[in-house]
Amino acid sequence: MPDVVTTAQDMIAGMSPELRAGRFVFASVTDTAQAAELASHAISVFREDEGVSLLLPLETTEQAGLPVDLVMQCITLNVYSSLEGTGLTAAVSTALAEQGIPCNMVAAFHHDHVFVPEDQSDAALDVLRALQSSAAPDT
Repeated sequence: MPDVVTTAQDMIAGMSPELRAGRFVFASVTDTAQAAELASHAISVFREDEGVSLLLPLETTEQAGLPVDLVMQCITLNVYSSLEGTGLTAAVSTALAEQGIPCNMVAAFHHDHVFVPEDQSDAALDVLRALQSSAAPDT
């Protein structure tokens, strides 16, 4: 694994945003059997007091008969950011918010992932590339 970065400047400068293939939906289920069945298809699972939140491919969501509120795409930030690092999520969400693009951040062990509405994914990618460029050290 490459070096893990901890400062906001280094995380932003190195984030190399990349649009991940697929269309995704956030869903919540209260039936534990259904949650267990869907978990193997989910790219993320989180247990909340209200039920199990799953981040599922659109097709899986539709096949399960779950409501589809918003179809999203995923932009992966390809920087190995420290779990103790600060500022990346704030910078990314602020830059997108300033352009009127809603986002849901999902932090995983190796990378952070930004989920944006499908129809705004290209604009979001442009915003994040500009943010990265603005943080890159002068050469």
